Amino acid sequence: MAALVKTDFEAEVIWLGHVSAASGSLRARPVERLELGFDGLTGDRHGGAFRASCSRVLNLYPRDTKIRNVRQLSILSEEEMMRIAEGMGVERLDPALLGATVVLRGIPDFTHVPPSSRLQASEGLTLVVDMENLPCVLPGREIEAEEPGRGAAFKPAAAGLRGVTAWVERLGTLALGDRLRLFIPAQRAWAP
Repeated sequence: MAALVKTDFEAEVIWLGHVSAASGSLRARPVERLELGFDGLTGDRHGGAFRASCSRVLNLYPRDTKIRNVRQLSILSEEEMMRIAEGMGVERLDPALLGATVVLRGIPDFTHVPPSSRLQASEGLTLVVDMENLPCVLPGREIEAEEPGRGAAFKPAAAGLRGVTAWVERLGTLALGDRLRLFIPAQRAWAP
């Protein structure tokens, strides 16, 4: 039996972004395609084979410890972004303000796909889901700059809806309109 199960779920890539490492901001610039290598996206704030540990792993390492970068990409779903916007009382959320790399349409409950799931394009590009991307204050700051009085609402509205972080397992090009097939681990949920 294969360790990964091909599901019936396929998502369409509806938005792509690049967060410049040089900008000092989380704000992404919309693009039509991404050339993804094993280090993620060259010149991106989240790119690289390694990263400094952050608050998400303080129970494992002191802050700024050099660790493997499994947070090369921030992937969100259009459906969940609509729910966040509703929770914030705004018409829509601009993915650029969230530091998104990829926005998909078509996989329900996307934020909770199992860690180690794969998203694979027809040409072979494969992204590995690390885990849920917990909401933080950084997107709220970008939202606040555009819509004063709305930024603080992001973090609570995005709980359980912020998408996932991922890393590149097989390099390739990802373009608007591409479709990604979801593969999930063939194992039962942990039940200690």
